[in-house]
Amino acid sequence: MKTLLTTALIMSVIFFGRSQDISSNPQPSDELKINAFNLITFTYMDLSYERLLNEEASLGVSVLFNIGEENEILDYFRNFSITPYYRQYFSKQYAEGFFVEGFGMLNSGEDFYYSFDEQGNENNSKETYTDFALGISVGGKFVTKRGFIAEIYTGLGRNLLGDDTAPEIVSRGGISLGYRF
Repeated sequence: MKTLLTTALIMSVIFFGRSQDISSNPQPSDELKINAFNLITFTYMDLSYERLLNEEASLGVSVLFNIGEENEILDYFRNFSITPYYRQYFSKQYAEGFFVEGFGMLNSGEDFYYSFDEQGNENNSKETYTDFALGISVGGKFVTKRGFIAEIYTGLGRNLLGDDTAPEIVSRGGISLGYRF
């Protein structure tokens, strides 16, 4: 419930808290995206909003929360993350093509521990964590004339707060689909 309220608050601030656009840029400057890869592979709902600053830079925020059961693919289980990012684009098109991204990620979840006692009985436990990471990503964004977006990206970050139960390295990536308006 807390995750849904946080997501609703963030989206409200983005959509209703925007001030009037000062620039004379005729290009659409807002994007909404869903990370289809994370949804299908990990059952993570990963939504992003990106604001284009100019033809080669943007600011954005992604909100990820788990909508599935325990994930056996990963060693840890991320329940929630909020990831503000800055992107720099390197192409002749308006805010598309190859990009490099710097990000911060507030992430929380559970870490699972498996051990065996002297009799060979399995002892399982899980601990929750919250940590903050800084990282970098690279990727590519493709935009149609009507505003449909497809992007692919990958990146890594390092958790900095030293929580022993948090993973040392966090990943960011996927295949996102969305719309520029």
